[in-house]
Amino acid sequence: MLSQHNLTQIKELQEICEKEEPILLKLNWDLLKTRKEEEKRDFFYKENGRLVGYLGLYWFGTKIEICGMVHPKHRNKGIFSNLLQEALTVCDREEFSNILLNAPAASISAKYFLETKQYLYRFSEYQMKWAQSSLSSSTDVVIRKAKKEDLQLEVELDVRCFQFDQKDAENFNLRVKKEETRFFYMIDYAGQTVGKITVDHSNDETWIYGFAILPEYQGRGIGRKALMNMVLFEQRKGFPIFLDVETSNKNALKLYTDCGFETYSVQDYYEIK
Repeated sequence: MLSQHNLTQIKELQEICEKEEPILLKLNWDLLKTRKEEEKRDFFYKENGRLVGYLGLYWFGTKIEICGMVHPKHRNKGIFSNLLQEALTVCDREEFSNILLNAPAASISAKYFLETKQYLYRFSEYQMKWAQSSLSSSTDVVIRKAKKEDLQLEVELDVRCFQFDQKDAENFNLRVKKEETRFFYMIDYAGQTVGKITVDHSNDETWIYGFAILPEYQGRGIGRKALMNMVLFEQRKGFPIFLDVETSNKNALKLYTDCGFETYSVQDYYEIK
């Protein structure tokens, strides 16, 4: 795992960069805290022992997401470009379908960097936080802990709902099951398992991931009831509750806003070819 010293320096640099613009960087702390240093997913630039540049790779199936930052006083020195090139060299040795560079939509420094590149804008993503609205629980939709025998359906849901390749979905699910902060649940309705939802508890926060309902069961209000049940269950822990959603996913966006989630940040994604 990454050393506590490195994690502390990453956090300190993140706070400096976010205060400067201000922005919110998506560094996927749930993944950072479970990193294995030998996997070479993290790239550092230090001066006099102090971290002034950092870049991280995040594998989702064979899709790679990249997010990085440079101390405001050390920009325009080629630090980020060098870190990115080092990371792309590692990517060349791995199998992947595409590489996405993540940048906060409000980041002026990121826009300046991107103007010098020919990366293709792909999509934007809202980061949303639950605003303590009034919700009601439903007994006809049941959320239960995932079992080993649910793995095949979890893979199928990633293929059918998130357009994963079959092999990618299998590898992705086997990998995330090893993350200690994640908890996996299945959604049952009328005696059938029809969906899944995952929560992560990191930094005293709850993040909702991988929320999916089989296409043939969509449009019946099952997803809405499942989400409300999940939020009410997580609310008891006292953590703030967050999730991400692509801005183009109008149905999911309406569901989340109807359930009391509000947008607080926007992330842009650019494809590196």
